[in-house]
Amino acid sequence: MLKLDEWRASASLAPSLLYRGAPFLKSFRLIGSKGARDMQVQQLMSEPVLVCHTSDTLSDAARFMWENDVGAVPIVDNQGRVVSMLTDRDICMAAYTQGRPLSEIGVSVAMSERLVVCHPEDSLERAEELMSLYQVRRLPVVDLEGLVLGILSLNDLARSAAHVPAKHQGPPNGVRIIATTRTLAAVGANRLPMMGPKIA
Repeated sequence: MLKLDEWRASASLAPSLLYRGAPFLKSFRLIGSKGARDMQVQQLMSEPVLVCHTSDTLSDAARFMWENDVGAVPIVDNQGRVVSMLTDRDICMAAYTQGRPLSEIGVSVAMSERLVVCHPEDSLERAEELMSLYQVRRLPVVDLEGLVLGILSLNDLARSAAHVPAKHQGPPNGVRIIATTRTLAAVGANRLPMMGPKIA
């Protein structure tokens, strides 16, 4: 487990190889059509980002979360690219279902099977759409090389929305109380069977 800067120092990946290994990059939608007034993900995301490696054990990850007071971490590969998310709940469920000590269970056993990410220049509206659709509370924010730049959480949106004067729907800070409330309700709703496996 290393801080993001330590992984970046060793991460040098050719773009052609990256696109084959990271198909989620094709889904990015950049700001522009809605104008510069839209608040962007990079304005609210939390940084710096602490990460775990695919070779770590769940014991390592649990200790890391405890020591840094976080409930989820991005999982990165040998090139430092984010490949998944791991939550404290994932660790608990793995401990229950595996029946083995956490020190004997690899991170890859418990991490999410799919990854939902956003781009720093995505609008908050786009981020909320992704959270609602995939029922996730946190989105890794990645650059075009797949390196994680930050994390945008539902808590980030809620804290920002709490500072919006009651008469405002969006401006001055771009976070809409009603939209954030709807996102929270969607994320917390019962999971539909057809949505497939759980993701972080």
